[in-house]
Amino acid sequence: MSKYSTTGGIPTRGDAYSKLMWHLSEAADQAAVLSHLSNTEDSQMDKLMATGWLGVHELLMKVRSQITKLAANKFQ
Repeated sequence: MSKYSTTGGIPTRGDAYSKLMWHLSEAADQAAVLSHLSNTEDSQMDKLMATGWLGVHELLMKVRSQITKLAANKFQ
């Protein structure tokens, strides 16, 4: 369970949003690292896994971008 900053005992939307963005960025970064590490191996399966991890990285970044767009509209 995560710890949240609260206002009157209620978690703040901004803090939850910040944590979500941080975790999505961290997950995307780790997927990119796994892609790189898989690319250093010699087998065809490792090359395929590298492509898959790169795809995961790109999808997570796209999710992060979409959430940012939605939040920009919501917080205006």
